[in-house]
Amino acid sequence: MKIKICGMKNRKNIQNAGKLPVDFMGFIFYPPSPRFAGNVLTADDLSSLPAHIRKVGVFVSVSAEILSAYLEAYPLDWVQLHGAETPEFCRTLKKDRPQTGIIKAFPVSEVSDFNQMKEYEEGCDYFLFDTKTEKYGGSGKKFDWSLLNSYSGKTPFFLSGGISPSDAEKIKQISHSSFYGVDLNSKFETKTGIKDLNLLQTFINDLQL
Repeated sequence: MKIKICGMKNRKNIQNAGKLPVDFMGFIFYPPSPRFAGNVLTADDLSSLPAHIRKVGVFVSVSAEILSAYLEAYPLDWVQLHGAETPEFCRTLKKDRPQTGIIKAFPVSEVSDFNQMKEYEEGCDYFLFDTKTEKYGGSGKKFDWSLLNSYSGKTPFFLSGGISPSDAEKIKQISHSSFYGVDLNSKFETKTGIKDLNLLQTFINDLQL
């Protein structure tokens, strides 16, 4: 199971988290977010991470031009699209930037929410299932994980939304063949944008038991 930690914005915290056995690290480039990284991090901050940690830029309904500007400014391996991006937008991005991985986030609250995803399969490498809220993620709340049993798509997915340090056993019980990884954020913080490294390490250890 892959581990993605998201909402990183503190240089020292990023460097220390980079020593943990994580696979993806996410940086939010959505200005309204309290974890917005665009005004505090430089390209060098991301480049200092170990090469095996894939750096993910999180965007919400940005234009292709703005997205390209961020991809030129930061050494991002992946983009996570968390807004109203269309299937065509994803396919075009994949065609224009084949070296960049694409994660498309979807809010989930009922089985019918999975219906829209088939159109996105051609343009995305992974999906991310988050709790449906009025905002774009970051609620710290879980959705009903039993809904995952109704997902029949081909694209592997990350599970997101309110995952806490006490959820390792529940997560290990999810047996879906397309379950690729977990996305960890607010429940592992000492304050906004600062991750508790001990909580992360303990959780990762529990997942591996």
